[in-house]
Amino acid sequence: MADTDSVVAIFTTHNDAEEAIKELQKSGFDMKKLSIVGKDFHTEEHVIGYYNTGDRIATWGKTGAFWGWIWGLVFGSAFFFLPGIGPVMVGGPVLSWLIGALETAVVVGGMSALGAALVGAGVPKDSVLRYETALKASKFVVIAHGTTAEVAKAKDILDRNKAESTDVHQTTTPLQATAAAGKP
Repeated sequence: MADTDSVVAIFTTHNDAEEAIKELQKSGFDMKKLSIVGKDFHTEEHVIGYYNTGDRIATWGKTGAFWGWIWGLVFGSAFFFLPGIGPVMVGGPVLSWLIGALETAVVVGGMSALGAALVGAGVPKDSVLRYETALKASKFVVIAHGTTAEVAKAKDILDRNKAESTDVHQTTTPLQATAAAGKP
């Protein structure tokens, strides 16, 4: 099962998320397999700008330095206002799943577009609500995608770096589901 597992970690502050991401980077984890979603925009911290100039992202606001650093590491980034969640910054592979959900108007069982993107990335539906609730509480969700071994290593690093919680999710392909059910 190559590149289909993921570990999802919730961090209370952007500082905690940043330290964990730095440790992942130091360990040699492929930053193109890392996603982060967060907001942390309280009334005194409104983002007043966001733009992309080639491979550099600029963000103004209290956490602008954090997001600018993150965008230099991960593959793809964006700012969205998601109904029910509010303004969020999204970076990494989960961005393409979110854009796909938004472009095709896919909403799974009353879930938000972000929820549909997470389900598309292999996160079980029963876990999505917890991650959306964390985002509404201005926490950060860090997702490391990869092989089973890469995800196990990433989980260990995230756990050691103040993750409030970490959960490993394994994506089951239709072929694996058929084999598990004992069908030919």
